[in-house]
Amino acid sequence: MKAQTVEPTGQIPLQPWMAAPETQRLMAAFKAAGAEARFIGGCVRDAILKRPVRDIDIATPEEPQRVMELLDAAEIHVIPTGIAHGTVTAVIEAMHFEITTLRIDVETDGRRARVAFTDDWTQDAARRDLTINTMSCDLDGNVYDPYDGLEDLSKGYIRFVGDAETRITEDVLRLLRFFRFLAEYGRYPINGEALLACRKLAPKLPTLSGERVRGELFRILTAPNPAETINKMRGEKVLPYVLPEAGDVGRLRMVQWLVDRAIKLDSLEVDPVRRLAALLKPGLPPQDINALADRLKFSNVERKHLIGMCAAAPVIATDMGEHALHLACHAVGGSMVVDRALLAWGGELAIEARLPQERTEAWLHIIETARDWQPRHFPLRGRDVLERGVNYGPTIGELLNRVEAWWRDEGFRPERDACLNKLDALLSDDA
Repeated sequence: MKAQTVEPTGQIPLQPWMAAPETQRLMAAFKAAGAEARFIGGCVRDAILKRPVRDIDIATPEEPQRVMELLDAAEIHVIPTGIAHGTVTAVIEAMHFEITTLRIDVETDGRRARVAFTDDWTQDAARRDLTINTMSCDLDGNVYDPYDGLEDLSKGYIRFVGDAETRITEDVLRLLRFFRFLAEYGRYPINGEALLACRKLAPKLPTLSGERVRGELFRILTAPNPAETINKMRGEKVLPYVLPEAGDVGRLRMVQWLVDRAIKLDSLEVDPVRRLAALLKPGLPPQDINALADRLKFSNVERKHLIGMCAAAPVIATDMGEHALHLACHAVGGSMVVDRALLAWGGELAIEARLPQERTEAWLHIIETARDWQPRHFPLRGRDVLERGVNYGPTIGELLNRVEAWWRDEGFRPERDACLNKLDALLSDDA
């Protein structure tokens, strides 16, 4: 590990997010108080790679109370979001800046740390997880790189700061973060020390909260090439502690290829829940899907989406007729049919990489039809039956179901008047 670096080791050009009036105002508040502040971590890393910057994190030697005072003096709204760990959030217009005081770990238990504040930038960098996350830069773009993160970033070499096992033991989530950054930024060869530590400490993963595991797993799944990283997690005996329901990665690889490269429909986006469904063993029973959703603390929307994609029916296949396709869209929605078609198509490609042209065209037709499907609403209600003299009771639902079944068989085309005529005919026949 190299010695402390007090001089910048490189420079990045002024970025749009650095030049933004909100950013300039925030950094001016520090400068006016004679305080140092630098951009840190992901925004620096992604700016170097010319990737979009989503979150702007800032580090400073100033302690949290002092940060809040100088921001108040500059009339900047500040929220003490994690004051015990040295973090506050500055809000300027629509922009949020997370500002954290330089710190060192005093005590760790694998999930959280007790920290002490410091004014030493290198000590703060030493407690971070990966070398590519230790870089900081000032408003002029001068980059400070105490642990050779710039060189590692250029090579796609994902490496822990210091001893890999120590870093993971401090916070077990770093094990999954290693694979997430491997998926997002890594290239071969992979750091052997890191892999060995991940394999050794994988049994500690069940101590993490479901929310934290889900967050890292979803980011792995939405990386440009998730299958390769998932395969490496399986090879290092990590995956069973995260996702024992996982099957072969072939279907995941093919679904990712279909969405990202083959089909190229504007309406198709990278979806971590769809990619998760592609990774799961086919035919998992609903109770197993629910258990997975419970364990990873899925939202109700995510749970419903996953269960729908893994359900046994309706079966989406290239030999289904047009009417069956319409019925499926009506039953579960066009977007769900698209997802299930992608899973089925990806499963076929995982077995046979080159499908006949007519089969490919059939899958495309299913996806395009489902994408353009407009929901059909059955035009009758219970009051329509009541108005014809039928008493309250199960007969109302039975009659509506019979008319709706006819309406579906007619391709959802009959309008309200035709449905009323069908209802009258049924009532006449039953009289």
